[in-house]
Amino acid sequence: MAIACPLALGGALIGSPVAAQPASSELAACQASGLIALSERDASIKNLIIDEEGLTVAKADTKIEDTPVKTVIIGEAYLRTDRSDKPRTFLCLIGEKGRVLLTFFTQR
Repeated sequence: MAIACPLALGGALIGSPVAAQPASSELAACQASGLIALSERDASIKNLIIDEEGLTVAKADTKIEDTPVKTVIIGEAYLRTDRSDKPRTFLCLIGEKGRVLLTFFTQR
């Protein structure tokens, strides 16, 4: 099951619950927007753990139609803090001013 979550949350991301403190503000924004989108689909989802060790963060200078994409983050995410669930591939696109354009999760 793939879940695509296009978001334009801006300041609403500050103060959102996340399980751990990510290494960058971009990753924190992706984690927060992803958790919001996932919990809207399934209220039992309370945590989103991103495996920072295997994470790929790539700077970009591209566009999707007229929307600039500045950063692409790809890695694995878990929906339970004990990582007892299967990892999901996590993709996040970030535009100008750190705005999350898309979060996408899929099971392997």
